Amino acid sequence: MPSALPDGEPMPEDGSLPRPALDGSGQRPLGFYLHVPYCATRCGYCDFNTYTASELRGSGGALASRETYAGTVAEEIRLARKVLGDDPRPVETVFVGGGTPTLLPAADLGRMLAVIRDEFGLAPGAEVTTEANPDSVDPRYLAELREAGFNRVSFGMQSARRHVLKVLDRTHTPGRPEACVAEARAAGFDHVNLDLIYGTPGESDDDWRASLDAVIGAGPDHVSAYALIVEEGTRLARRIRRGEIPMTDDDVHADRYLIAEETLSAAGFHWYEVSNWATTEAGRCRHNELYWRGADWWGAGPGAHSHVGGVRWWNVKHPGAYAQALSEGRSPGAGRELLSAEDRRVERVLLELRLADGCPLSLLRPAGAAAAARALSDGLLEAGPYAEGRAVLTLRGRLLADAVVRDLVD
Repeated sequence: MPSALPDGEPMPEDGSLPRPALDGSGQRPLGFYLHVPYCATRCGYCDFNTYTASELRGSGGALASRETYAGTVAEEIRLARKVLGDDPRPVETVFVGGGTPTLLPAADLGRMLAVIRDEFGLAPGAEVTTEANPDSVDPRYLAELREAGFNRVSFGMQSARRHVLKVLDRTHTPGRPEACVAEARAAGFDHVNLDLIYGTPGESDDDWRASLDAVIGAGPDHVSAYALIVEEGTRLARRIRRGEIPMTDDDVHADRYLIAEETLSAAGFHWYEVSNWATTEAGRCRHNELYWRGADWWGAGPGAHSHVGGVRWWNVKHPGAYAQALSEGRSPGAGRELLSAEDRRVERVLLELRLADGCPLSLLRPAGAAAAARALSDGLLEAGPYAEGRAVLTLRGRLLADAVVRDLVD
């Protein structure tokens, strides 16, 4: 079941923002996230706001149609232009996620991108990414995406082992993601990412090493590797609760992370965020960096979240309700929150500490500063950056990142 939306105050029907939200906007990058909520099947571990065809039958099904979805998102992009008014910023990053964006025709993804280009303009060298399932694209589709202006693609590989993919309910065959990398390169994509998940029940250290070796052999310039999180309400959680498959413990996750760091570093990848590695600075995901550094982004699509100048809001979740709101000239926003200065400080610590260049020690309150000093003596923070006024995680600190962050935000 898709995750719940947070509480918050009502969103104005016209989507308007408090005037201070746009103060100083010229100093902040602007990005767009476009959510495509459709999936052919539901993966057992996924709690994202996604829907299969059978889940959309009935109430709101006609409005939630894939065939009309690109036009619906285009309406929200035009709403964004009205809300942001004469904001002159061109868009620096676009990220199409899901769901499975590549269940839509490539022309539809290109159409949504074209509306952003027409309404806002794209900055020179803008990063334009789409996620893709390996079994939902072919060379022709990728060539159409590249022609439409996409220059980065992220494939959901998860594992190179068939039995691990089966536990995750992934439908692609081993070897297909690696072939996709070659097809994307042939289509002219500048940057290619492969996503991995470690800690799946039944996965061994050798399975994980095989997945890393397959990734390196495929030749992407970016790798994301995430520990499996078992979310309540998912099929995987139910299977574990029934005792059908075992739960992976935190020590196994730590061991797998160390294997990833050792293997990827030896192959020329450098970590720049706890779960992300790239071969070059240009290969980093600039859109995600925009999130981690508290810049501005507009999230279009059902359940998508946005942030502009300390105002965060989120859209209604169901594609039918989303389309209905826009067809009636209303914002699809379900609620919003106005972040205080303290909220924003805490978020900066939470997110920036996960980055390779860390967070400024000046962001810390006295209790957090004392915790940073303890983390330094415990080998969780790097000494050199600390002396220069920054908290940067060591490799051991990365293994305990969540605990370190909790201490430093006090």
